[in-house]
Amino acid sequence: MVCTARRKWRKAKVEWLEMCQDPRRQRRDTVRLARRTSVRPGRRAFLQAAFGLGLCLSFPDGAFARADDPKTARPQEGDRFVFSFGDREGQIVTPEDLSLGGPQQQAYAMDPRAKIVRNGSTLNLVLLLRLDPAQMTDETRALAADGVVAYSAMCTHQGCLVSMWQAQAKTLFCACHASQFDPRDRARVVDGPAPRRLPMLPLKMVDGVLTVAGGFTGRVGGERL
Repeated sequence: MVCTARRKWRKAKVEWLEMCQDPRRQRRDTVRLARRTSVRPGRRAFLQAAFGLGLCLSFPDGAFARADDPKTARPQEGDRFVFSFGDREGQIVTPEDLSLGGPQQQAYAMDPRAKIVRNGSTLNLVLLLRLDPAQMTDETRALAADGVVAYSAMCTHQGCLVSMWQAQAKTLFCACHASQFDPRDRARVVDGPAPRRLPMLPLKMVDGVLTVAGGFTGRVGGERL
């Protein structure tokens, strides 16, 4: 029985490593795991999914991509946003698509001229939220556009996906280690082990379209080991 358990563990470990080293498989399985976050916090199945998700998202997936690949490049000024997965994958995200007051919408930046979606790295995943500008700090409002803010989706603790929303507290929630971030105050850490804010992505409106106004305000991803 012990030998059987060890064999199963080795097989599972190999499968996870293979997934992490294959960007296409990583994105596909990341989506599957992210969709499981619709279950309530505290559920064992959810925690297992979140833990598994963290195993890969903390892996430097960009190391396996070409440095000059525009799909792996961080969002650039002038990029627009598209839905990252689901029925509307690849379609432009508009402010009207975002519910006022949360929750967040996951998206990727897209070069509107070349029509290239920057989905070659999970580090490029962005969280979009529409908030009441009156509730934002001045620093947050300066980087927002029509009440919409954008943050890196990668937790600054260990690089897990910040996939949940605490409706009562109105905070972004990472299920891996329970870090919480206040999107009204440049994703300030309000609870948990995360050592710093989520990097913010400056926005502007161009012809009524949400557009990237500059690079991330900080390093994207978790703590460097």
